[in-house]
Amino acid sequence: MRWGLVPYWAKDLKVGFANINAKAEGIENKPAFRDAFQRRRCLVPVDNFYEWKKVGSGKQPYAIALADRSLMALAGLWENWRSPAGEWVRSFAIVTTTPNELCAELHNRMPVVLGRKAWTAWLGEEQADPRQLKTLLAPCPSEAMTCWPVSARVSSVKNNDPSLIEPVAVEASVA
Repeated sequence: MRWGLVPYWAKDLKVGFANINAKAEGIENKPAFRDAFQRRRCLVPVDNFYEWKKVGSGKQPYAIALADRSLMALAGLWENWRSPAGEWVRSFAIVTTTPNELCAELHNRMPVVLGRKAWTAWLGEEQADPRQLKTLLAPCPSEAMTCWPVSARVSSVKNNDPSLIEPVAVEASVA
């Protein structure tokens, strides 16, 4: 799937660039996410995510993971969009919420991490109305998470290897 939700009614694929994340607050009313929230929810499996902390004159990237380093299931929304040429594109967005104490030190938002017990309701495998679904969109408890500084190499999509999540000392250029 392509990251950046493109609503089925969009005239252009570029709208997805503005829709990589869906704020939990008001998600049920926002035109870009409303239908997907009602009918097309998904889980996005990740082992960690990144945020950048302002430090000195620069930014230091941090990896954020579950404390036990198990996979996380992020709340997501997906959509099908048909291009003017007739090609189908599947896209998705990650649902974000207010940060827990750990993530608040790095950023003013965080992805919604759904615990295993919430998966069936989020995926529509058990009955849940919009109000019940919204209660799932809360911050993961800080004590269930951990974070560590990583190399600034993570800031470039050209870099894609396992060393990106290895801990580093806070880089001197941003200290």
